[in-house]
Formats: sequence, structure tokens, C-alpha cells
Amino acid sequence: MTALYDDPDFLSGYRELRRSGRGLNEDLEIPAMNALLSPGGRGDELRVADLGCGEGELALRLASAGASVVAIDASAAMLSRTTEHPQIRYLQEDLARLDLPASSLDLVVSSLALHYVEDFIGLVSRVAHWLVPGGRFVFSVEHPVITAPRDAADLLVDDYADEGPRQRTWFVDHVVKYHRTTGSTVETLLGQGFTIEALREPQPTRAQVASKPHLAIHRRRPPILLIAARLVSPRRTGPP
Repeated sequence: MTALYDDPDFLSGYRELRRSGRGLNEDLEIPAMNALLSPGGRGDELRVADLGCGEGELALRLASAGASVVAIDASAAMLSRTTEHPQIRYLQEDLARLDLPASSLDLVVSSLALHYVEDFIGLVSRVAHWLVPGGRFVFSVEHPVITAPRDAADLLVDDYADEGPRQRTWFVDHVVKYHRTTGSTVETLLGQGFTIEALREPQPTRAQVASKPHLAIHRRRPPILLIAARLVSPRRTGPP
């Protein structure tokens, strides 16, 4: 993720997408994420890690509501645009190497970042190690029906069963994302001691499409998958 989000051409395109409001964040992902967290996205004095925090929007929402947050991203360019807050500690680190103290967190969140992670099983195992029993893992990723096709322009769900890397052109060439089926994502969580509290696939309403026609394509297939999981049977043998 470091090379991608620190690439000036990619970063310019990404920031213009967010500035223009043509992304999915404000219309779909942020409302759905807030709904899976406590009411209004509140932090409620929780100890939180935000994985792949980007410019820190989710971390700031949680900290402003009372959480103590460690916000982690591999990109120096993204972290340079974060907002300082007394209850946020920013950390530049690749999620593949991230290590946090055992049983030190009440909540781990991630917003549209984990489809860049190759070793999802290893990451979920470490998340389970960091959480207290009863702690929650709430995250969003690109929906598997989006990541599945080897040709990003293909609206058909194709090559769904073949998990692994997919190359995309998104502002720049050779952007690598990792396709995992919904089933294997859920099974990985269950295998690491989590239970699933919610699984959601937000899509635009007809009213949203009427006011923002560019969202129409997202009524044909869900663009985002969100999962809320709770650690009920933690493994305490340490991370892999």
C-alpha cells in the first residue's frame, strides 16, 4: 500500500475523487460504517485501532466521540493530511508487519483498506490477539463481486471462486487488490474465534440515483461489503 498511496499520480486522482464527491464513501460506506458502530459512530471511551486509516476521517469521528485511537497507515502522504487530536496516535506501518499488544483493544476498525492485504488469515489472527474477549472487529472492503472479475470492466461476476490478486487500473496501472469470496471471509473470522453480528451490502436508493446518476451502476451489484464481528472464543497462543 505504501507505493500506491504515495504515488503522486495516484494520490492526485484519489483526492480529486474524494473532493468531487463521486466516490462511494459519503453516500454509502460512511453511513453504513457508522450504523455498525455504536449510535452515531460514537467511540464511547473505547480503545480502538484503525487499520489503513488514510487521512484519518474514521479515526477522527471515533476520537471526537470519546475513543482513544491508534490510527495506522503505510502511506506517509496520507498521514500528512490527518488532523491532530489529543486522543489519536498516528502510526506509519505496513499492516502486514503491524504488531500491537495482546488484549489491548476493545474495537478494531478498517475502512476500505483490507482488500489490499494479501494475508487476510494472518491479519485476522493478529486482530483476535489484540482484542479483549468480547471486542469487535468492524470493517468494509470492496465487495467480492467487484474484485472477482479479472477484467475490471466486466459487469458479470466471473472467476469468483479463484481467490488471489487482481490487477486494476485505478488512476494508475497495476494496482493490486486481493479477491476473497464472502464465504471465505466469514469462515476466516469464525476460525479465529469471532461470531458474525452483521453483514451488509449497501447500495444506493432510487432517490440517491435520481440526484446522483453516477451511482446507478451500484444498484446492479453491491460495491461494498461490511462485516461486524465479535471475539467470543479468543485464541491466546499469540499471533502467527
